[in-house]
Amino acid sequence: MIVILMSTITIAQETKQDSLRVVNRLLSDYNSNRLTIGGYAQIDYNEPDGSIPGKLDVHRLVMLFGYKFNDKVSFLTEIELEHVKEVYVEQAFVNYNVNPNFNIKGGLMLVPMGIINEYHEPPTFYGVERPGVDHDIVPTTWREIGVGVSGKFDNLSIKYQAYIFNGFVSYKDSEGTLRGKDGLRKGRQKAAESIINSPNLSVKFDYYGILGLKLGLVGYFGKTQTDDSSIENSTIGVSMIGIDARYVFKALELRGKYIFTSLSDTEEYNNLTGIDLGSKMDGLYGEIAYDFMSFLNANSDKKLVLFTRYEKYNTHKQTDGDLEPNKAYDRNILTSGIDFKIVPGVALKADYQWLKNEAKNSNVNNMFNAGIGIMF
Repeated sequence: MIVILMSTITIAQETKQDSLRVVNRLLSDYNSNRLTIGGYAQIDYNEPDGSIPGKLDVHRLVMLFGYKFNDKVSFLTEIELEHVKEVYVEQAFVNYNVNPNFNIKGGLMLVPMGIINEYHEPPTFYGVERPGVDHDIVPTTWREIGVGVSGKFDNLSIKYQAYIFNGFVSYKDSEGTLRGKDGLRKGRQKAAESIINSPNLSVKFDYYGILGLKLGLVGYFGKTQTDDSSIENSTIGVSMIGIDARYVFKALELRGKYIFTSLSDTEEYNNLTGIDLGSKMDGLYGEIAYDFMSFLNANSDKKLVLFTRYEKYNTHKQTDGDLEPNKAYDRNILTSGIDFKIVPGVALKADYQWLKNEAKNSNVNNMFNAGIGIMF
């Protein structure tokens, strides 16, 4: 028997996501079957304010396949098709469940940074597009090859993760890959013949001891990679720390996070490559959402959620040497919209985004977005 599941069962066990009831219903079946199938999809319409035509896109279509060899050893992979033309492997790792509170993992895995990078299926977040902070500060979906451990201290209500990853590439094919506009995003290697010169450490702790509340503390430390280690200044140091919080009380949901990144040796790197990479980046957002369907039927699987999210992020918070901060990289986004979840795994979405930056005379178009998010 083939069991249909969403991509991470830990969401149902440790967070209060909309898919909770679906996964709980299937968990008992999963324990007695070897093969799992799941996936998610995102179909978007994006229209810059005052600009017709807009853009329609099958943004993502991801299929998940997992295999359970026995009660302790399993394999999970996700195959992603972006924009109907780009194929990626999003995850591919083996998990060895030593005991209920301790796992060993190895392969292509998600870096546990913030909220969205781990839980990025469209019905699990509000708005058509992922937050800008999770595009330019945390380069979601951020995954690399590594090995590590995860588990829980139930008596302390703490979940832990610790991994060694290969890290971003900063220099490849005689060119620099990182830039001021979106920071580390272009350095994601995605397990495509990845380069490694030095390993990077990723650690996260989540506290879940208060009903409805989850708090996260995360760090990522190391150096970027280069395909020519004989070229001086082709790598930089990376230190990223973050905090995040999620709270659910009846029909009310609150989310927030802050990420700070410090990059070392950027002046030398920019002189070598001619790029404008900043030495400090940060980003934050706060979000409030309320399910008005709860007034009509508190036990319904349907949800009609109105939400507002404010985010501010800057990929040129600080620059080194003669490079002046580019004010266009200091951005603010206010997003308000509606999510109608006809079942826990299907969300119809629409929102409007007010976008601005701190550059003088900047002319940034606001955006109207609509779409469908699916997860099973």
